[in-house]
Amino acid sequence: MRAASVLLGLAASALAAPSLTPRDGDQFKDGQPISKDGKGGRILGGTNKALDLQNPDNLGRQPTDAGAVPNLKWSFSDSKTRILKGGWVREQVVTDLPSSHDIAGAQQHLTKGAIRELHWHKVAEWGIVYNGRITISAVDENGVFQATEIGYGDVWYFPPGVAHTVQGLDDENEFLLIFDETDFDKIGTTFNLDDWVAHTPKDILAKNFGVPESIFKDVPATNPYILNATVATKNVTGAVTPEAKGDASFVYRTLQHPPEKIGGSGGTFYKIDSTNFPIAKEIAATFVTLKPGGLRELHWHPNAEEWLYFHKGQARASAFIGNGASRTFDFSAGDTAVFPTNSGHYIENTSKDEDLVWIEIYKSDRVADISLSQWLALTPPEIAAQTLKVPVDFIEKIKREKQVLIE
Repeated sequence: MRAASVLLGLAASALAAPSLTPRDGDQFKDGQPISKDGKGGRILGGTNKALDLQNPDNLGRQPTDAGAVPNLKWSFSDSKTRILKGGWVREQVVTDLPSSHDIAGAQQHLTKGAIRELHWHKVAEWGIVYNGRITISAVDENGVFQATEIGYGDVWYFPPGVAHTVQGLDDENEFLLIFDETDFDKIGTTFNLDDWVAHTPKDILAKNFGVPESIFKDVPATNPYILNATVATKNVTGAVTPEAKGDASFVYRTLQHPPEKIGGSGGTFYKIDSTNFPIAKEIAATFVTLKPGGLRELHWHPNAEEWLYFHKGQARASAFIGNGASRTFDFSAGDTAVFPTNSGHYIENTSKDEDLVWIEIYKSDRVADISLSQWLALTPPEIAAQTLKVPVDFIEKIKREKQVLIE
């Protein structure tokens, strides 16, 4: 009996969990899920080292992360690039980022003279130029038209059904496209001019325009999407309908307006929605620059999901989706992200010497957020203090206005 007891004791000791041994430091920045308090261990199987190094928070670096939060990030570098004569395009749609329920995005590149063929969409289109110059041209159901040159930081908006096209003016031109439909590639969403004409009987075309059928003998059998061309030099003449100007314009020249007045001094914050760009009734946006080490304060959006495109720099953000579930993500230029409606989050510039530049998109007519700091500051201080178990004077000292961008 005594021998059996000894053996059982030895077995129990062998099966007992080993104690955690503190380490000199964590190894997340080295691409290993090892914390300084002894948790984790080296990855021994197959792994993408470059991705691990780019995403240290995916390795468990934040002890505040918990619960099951779906993936909220997609990089345009992971998208299939469609190469064409005159440019390229790469998309992020619902199959790439299923967590995005409102917005699809794309990067598009045009060489000088190249045309994104004439077309229209069932959904709204929003775009911003971040390199070069392009001509945008559009016509609505009342014949209101506009053909104008736009450049860096300029935004355009085409309501659903508006006929339009864009043409590159500089040697290399590139822009971000946004659509308020995540399944953007499905049939019945985009309608290309050549595609339609090629599938219409030539006698009908001739009758419609009052010309011989031979006029249409060279119409492409398949739509080119992007085509090489020369820069247009002729303007529209003899129009009997008005040109889109002022509040009716399809264009908003962001940097010709002052940034929003905010409480913080961490950067610049441009709002682009129906309050200053009246035609943009389905898509609202911001254009944000955050200083090195700065913070987009803790907040949430009550009216829509937030879709983001990171244009420059490096960032970190955590999304809290309720019920103890939170997850931290690392971002760099070319990444897109989505924060669910009403989820609490922040964005931090993790660089010490480079600005963080990003664009926020909302399927809404306006930009709206609720600031955590302002909420606490405008709540009876004893209630807020007792809830968080913090000193009352901490609550009383919180600034009453939104800080937005904190230095």
